[in-house]
Amino acid sequence: MDPFPKEGEGAAAGEPSRGAAPSSGVVVQVREKKGPLRAAIPYMPFPVAVICLFLNTFVPGLGTFVSAFTVLCGARTDLPDRHKCCVFWLNIAAALIQILTAIVMVGWIMSIFWGMDMVILASKY
Repeated sequence: MDPFPKEGEGAAAGEPSRGAAPSSGVVVQVREKKGPLRAAIPYMPFPVAVICLFLNTFVPGLGTFVSAFTVLCGARTDLPDRHKCCVFWLNIAAALIQILTAIVMVGWIMSIFWGMDMVILASKY
């Protein structure tokens, strides 16, 4: 059985195939919508982000707790409309969630992913 249809089979003559994309020149932009906790992750210098990832890996929530203080030191976040103190407390809340749920491994995994997000944001910084 031939996987490709022969001429005249499957599609009418002169009709473009359905798999081919038309070249109309349309540019599509995709933006990730972040929740308030995730948008509060600060853009830190790369070495600081790596240290926070290391801390989050071995003591869940500790790196997130440290990153909260970088907000007070001037690190920017994806929440420009909120005051620094509000973003600081959002990071403290994320650290507490990670610490309290680490008992059932959810917080530990969340903490590691949080640290990886810090490093990814720092590489863009």
